[in-house]
Amino acid sequence: MNSNHTLVAPRRNVGDFDCSGEDVERDWTARTACWSHTERVLLTYDQVVHDYELPATEGKRGDPRRPAFARRYGFDIEHPVQWEVEALEPDELRRLVLAAIDPYIDRQVLAQQTARQEEQRRALASFVRGWDAAGGMPS
Repeated sequence: MNSNHTLVAPRRNVGDFDCSGEDVERDWTARTACWSHTERVLLTYDQVVHDYELPATEGKRGDPRRPAFARRYGFDIEHPVQWEVEALEPDELRRLVLAAIDPYIDRQVLAQQTARQEEQRRALASFVRGWDAAGGMPS
């Protein structure tokens, strides 16, 4: 955090590429006081059209943001379209998300938390072994 109580790292957003999904970043920044800006990791115009050539599905006809979205990207206003993040291969989705957050990971804190988790797992396993040896829960 900085002195204004906002997080230094941008909020990373993963979502569908459509008129409402595209507005999430603006809305999130407007509604919260902890991020000064957000950054869309997935899906972007370039990803759906150029990088992955994902199939479009029918978009939301009733969304008032639809005409501006269609004009911005040169889509047919009469035929709403959207692209769903679930259309990406799971391994590629995971790779892209991890690459987006990697610069913000504090390796020392991660190592400490991982060690703490392992310590808790060992303590829990020891407890379960003792519980089983004592015959489990009494009736």
